[in-house]
Amino acid sequence: MVITQANLILKGGAEAVVLEIAKHYDAKIYTAEYDRHGTFDEYRDVDIEVIGKGGSSGSSRMKQGISYASAFYNFKVKEDYDVLNAHIAPSHWASNRNERVLWYCHTPLREIYDLYSYRMALRKRYQRPVYAAGARILRSIDRRMVKKIDRIVANSMNTASRVEKYYGRNANAVIGGGVDYKGYRNDGFGRYFFYPSRISPNKRQDYAIRAFEIFRKKHKGYRLIIAGQVSKEEGHQRYYKKIVDEAKRVGGVEILSNVGSRKMLELYAEARCILYTPINEDYGLVPLEGMASGKPVIAVNEGGPKETVVDGKTGYLVNSEAEMANRMGRIADDERLAETLGKHGRKRVVSEYSWARFFERFDIELSKVR
Repeated sequence: MVITQANLILKGGAEAVVLEIAKHYDAKIYTAEYDRHGTFDEYRDVDIEVIGKGGSSGSSRMKQGISYASAFYNFKVKEDYDVLNAHIAPSHWASNRNERVLWYCHTPLREIYDLYSYRMALRKRYQRPVYAAGARILRSIDRRMVKKIDRIVANSMNTASRVEKYYGRNANAVIGGGVDYKGYRNDGFGRYFFYPSRISPNKRQDYAIRAFEIFRKKHKGYRLIIAGQVSKEEGHQRYYKKIVDEAKRVGGVEILSNVGSRKMLELYAEARCILYTPINEDYGLVPLEGMASGKPVIAVNEGGPKETVVDGKTGYLVNSEAEMANRMGRIADDERLAETLGKHGRKRVVSEYSWARFFERFDIELSKVR
């Protein structure tokens, strides 16, 4: 097997899944950009080759997308392989010059599909015509590339529905990413809520801050800790500044932008509860990691969390900031409730989301690529 992945510059859920697959199959990874200091340390033991021009993470998302797309569109694997396993878009454009492609679809490229209107609204008026034209071109090529792919495995039913909507094609299977539950622990229920995720508008940390602000009116002595990396991309930097300012206004909110793996596990282990508030998330490993830590998870009632969080049993699914604050209050007031929800969550992860279970199903899909 060989793997194509858009970039390896951050520590996110997709990067964690790609790493596990690369280790399991001893696969070489081709990527358009690699930052060994930005992503997981374990990637240093993986055979990685950068294709294309690389080094574009500080550019606008559109420029970055075009650079990556060009790299994979023109890429031809030189060595022998049985399956080319593509991951984050547009790495699946490797189907242009390569055969036997299985796309593990984390999501179709959101900037030109489901988040297109949202991204357009963030741009200045004079930028919108260029963005619209670029998106039309990318969509046209993208759909042609997907027609060449042998099999598509979606990481969630949510992603599978996007594949059907934007490509008119059904995913061949849905296999959610796993979690190494043995590496997570519960060290008690501290007096803070924890939201770990890349800091970006998509992840909507401002939602969690506003929910905490409502919660804080009736519950004193609690904190909200937000931890995640920040892309060099200008829009992400602006958003980071925005939530830092909002955190200062609300008070009791700590934002950590450079947290190592050991510290991240400690933050999970000692939290009262895990919060998760992204916009229509594709899948999301954070709820699984929270449940693996024996913690209740309060997530927005949209996207991937609807498939992993069992409302009222492993945590709560909420429809507003006020509802999130209310559920936070329940868990703050009742440690026994937090413990019960956490135990159910841990049990669910062990039985349904182990890496062993993932690879049992993934092997079957790989065997069908001819």
